[in-house]
Amino acid sequence: MARTKEFDPDAALRAALELFWARGYEATTMADLVEHLGVGRASIYATFGNKHQLYLRALDRYAESQDPRLVEELSAPGPALPAVRALVRRFAAEAATDGERLTGCFVTNSAAELGPHDTAVARRVELSWEQLETLLHAALVRARAGGELPAGRDPRALARMLLVLLQGVRVVGKASSDPARVRDAAEQALTLLD
Repeated sequence: MARTKEFDPDAALRAALELFWARGYEATTMADLVEHLGVGRASIYATFGNKHQLYLRALDRYAESQDPRLVEELSAPGPALPAVRALVRRFAAEAATDGERLTGCFVTNSAAELGPHDTAVARRVELSWEQLETLLHAALVRARAGGELPAGRDPRALARMLLVLLQGVRVVGKASSDPARVRDAAEQALTLLD
């Protein structure tokens, strides 16, 4: 008779995500995971695979659950440009808030730590960025069609600029103790939408 799992795999995955997010991949050992999850090493391997596979599952979970407001905010009926501006300002405010500033964004952290040499992580990061860029692009196309954005502005190029800005805000916000740095950058970037 097969043994039933003595732990909640979903709760364990959330706990692994928290640990990887706080420490990063390289600084998190299997011993750390065993202690933080409260699950034996053999059970972790049997349920999730090795540390790298667990990290990928945690990154997938983060991407699935992260900021469901994005679609709602950027796709809401009515003027689109105020929603884009609010999103940029929200990212800057979050990057300047102590709790969020210190952890940053798990996708951005993964891109910086593992993206250059881990193709599985790089694919997931790219997918996350493509989704955000697509949402921004669609909102900016609506803004241009509604006369909110000057006709000569390229929604795709602006969406890409905003994506890079938002990721940079998260990196700089995590490392900088000066909240004005990210807020000023965000406000300056928003002038390109005028």
